[in-house]
Amino acid sequence: MIRDITLGQFIPGNGIVHRTDPRVKIILLVALIVLIFCTFNFAALALITAAILGIIVLSGIPVKMYFKSLKVIIFIIIITSLLNMFYGTGEPIWQLGVLKLTLSGIYRAVFVSVRIILLILISSCLTFTTSPTDLTDAIERLMKPLKVFHIKVHEIAMMMTIALRFVPTLLEETDKIMSAQKSRGADMESGGLIKKVKSMTPVLIPLFVSAFRRAFELAMAMECRCYQGGEGRTRMKTLHVHRLDIICIIFTVLLLAGVVLCDIFIAPII
Repeated sequence: MIRDITLGQFIPGNGIVHRTDPRVKIILLVALIVLIFCTFNFAALALITAAILGIIVLSGIPVKMYFKSLKVIIFIIIITSLLNMFYGTGEPIWQLGVLKLTLSGIYRAVFVSVRIILLILISSCLTFTTSPTDLTDAIERLMKPLKVFHIKVHEIAMMMTIALRFVPTLLEETDKIMSAQKSRGADMESGGLIKKVKSMTPVLIPLFVSAFRRAFELAMAMECRCYQGGEGRTRMKTLHVHRLDIICIIFTVLLLAGVVLCDIFIAPII
């Protein structure tokens, strides 16, 4: 299960999504997330789904990587679907006590599940196609207006990117520690919930020690390179908006118009 977590992983490539300006990718990600939660019928949802699937194809990332990102939250999707399935109104198809299954409840369950899946897919696409360095520069540039309020934008962007970058590293470390403990005879899979939680103690302690050691080594490396924050720093690569980025923005605007029209002229499901 640990190996299936793909959060924070960057996969090098030369696809269209890789070549898009990271600032534009972050803005479009936020726009698509807003659009996902602004869809209220299956026509608008189908439009968003087609757009996101197209982005996934253009990213050039193997589909199995996206499936891995979904496997981690499959339990959440199932629970959310079951809760929404019995929350509908109308004539019941099946009823047992207070539990009432209706057609609108089924529609709601499918709708909410697809929303969550699309949210994870488009978020994974950003981390798969954007390197930590580009992500830091993009976040810093987008937050630049906050400098007026004397907010240390560079430091905030750096912390966010380091935290995201260390997720796959710590997951890999966790997998190694668990494998080492199992080879020594530790049982982490049998028993009830309390026993499983207690069995994680031999994993958590070495993991915390490793995390603090890595953080100390990173701090020492940054100090040795005379890192003093964002003041006076220059960049090796300067971000520029190109024709491809403008096309992506136009595509998002057209998608927004399509979703709005679907919500206006088609009856809502939820």
